[in-house]
Amino acid sequence: MSSAALVIIGHGSTLNPDSSTPTHAHADAIRQLGLFAEVHCAFWKEEPSMREVFYSVRSEVVYIVPNFISEGYFTRQVLPREMNLDGPVTKRDGKTFFYCDPVGIHPSMTKLLLHRADEVAPGVPRGETTLIIVGHGTSLNENSKKAIETQVALIRDGGYGFAEVLDTYMEEAPFVAKWDELASAPNVVVVPFFIADALHSYQDIPVLLGIETEPTSAASQNDVFRHNPIALRGKNLFYSSSIGTDPLMSTVILDQVSDFVAKHGPAIASASRPAVPLPPCPFSMGQITIAESVHGWIMCHSDDIAHLENLPAHSDVLKARELAMLDDTGNFRALKAAPTLKHGWRLNVATESELRLALECFYPGAIGLWESSLAGTLRPVPLRDTLGRQTGMYRFANTISDDQANEMVVCECDPFKKCARRITWPLNSSQQLSSLPPEKRPQEPWPTDEIPLLCVEACTHLVSAAREIARANYSAK
Repeated sequence: MSSAALVIIGHGSTLNPDSSTPTHAHADAIRQLGLFAEVHCAFWKEEPSMREVFYSVRSEVVYIVPNFISEGYFTRQVLPREMNLDGPVTKRDGKTFFYCDPVGIHPSMTKLLLHRADEVAPGVPRGETTLIIVGHGTSLNENSKKAIETQVALIRDGGYGFAEVLDTYMEEAPFVAKWDELASAPNVVVVPFFIADALHSYQDIPVLLGIETEPTSAASQNDVFRHNPIALRGKNLFYSSSIGTDPLMSTVILDQVSDFVAKHGPAIASASRPAVPLPPCPFSMGQITIAESVHGWIMCHSDDIAHLENLPAHSDVLKARELAMLDDTGNFRALKAAPTLKHGWRLNVATESELRLALECFYPGAIGLWESSLAGTLRPVPLRDTLGRQTGMYRFANTISDDQANEMVVCECDPFKKCARRITWPLNSSQQLSSLPPEKRPQEPWPTDEIPLLCVEACTHLVSAAREIARANYSAK
């Protein structure tokens, strides 16, 4: 795989700072192994999007692994649609894309569940323990329940020594809220079968179990997983964080790639597309200024450049992702291009590869879009095309009028309050957006001391806004 790229696809969230964390962590772990020429992440609800990420991929062979817990609507419809894939193997634009199965259905998930059970209840005899695997449960996706039932059967029939192994669900029987009635052993280990510690694992399930009386703050900001064991309802309850947060999940991602190669065969990749040189220092990118230092480069918020020496210094390049997550008041920055980057820090990097990775953490996908614009290979997608391909609850988004679309873009993409990206896409194939302020339009030629933040297609925030306008139109009829 040394000449191929790996792209890990996660769901992400516009509200939860912990949703994308496991996907990034697994990508970081795999990147450090040096198995692939490049490792990227992309998301449904965060940046970079599933279409934007390919502007950053230089390799001719790309393995795509959905970091999803089961097969269903997202892995069978949304992801292939958004990534323009037509099957397990897709060839286009001089690249070969290999679309692997989602991680949650791989047999090696069993090993992770056993590891997590032993980790959360160390030294507790399995023969005196009921293992409960809990999922969402929904009539909309039968495969979500199937993935859990498969794991329960594998562990129950595999002779792993648990008194019981049960599947439970939030919204259908058997209900996790009745865990104490379902489990007969004195010790009960509950493992959420989710990718991330999102709303279900740190808010909903603790209430259903009786650990909490009301939803709590984000998982990274509370200790709901750190009270074990919990004496509750006459049993010792051990509650785990979601299975997808286990560091061993990175091995499952690699297992899915290996299985794909075994089934479809490897592809031979030639030389990758070379990187475009970064601008000479000092240069800017969004709200960041980058300057040369004795040991490499130094980065800080552009507002802080005058008192650079007084700022707390960091040298871990991945600190950039943490710095980009919250604004000055601690609110989650779902859009990394929002003009709300946190102040009061400086980041020292020693190599150009570290610098590029740090910039990717601050502004995901931006370098790839910039390079493509310089090469003339940027392919902006008209707003009507983006809205027109939506399905499910967003399928009516394209019914808004042209006037509503123009007004929506001006409001939702406000460069001073919402998003600093410059819009490259038109309203439709023959009509430009009519009301964009100068700060939202591309500059020709690009400034030589700046990497611009470009928008090649309307994001999910804008699609959601269009859906709300369409709903209001329908209600007004």
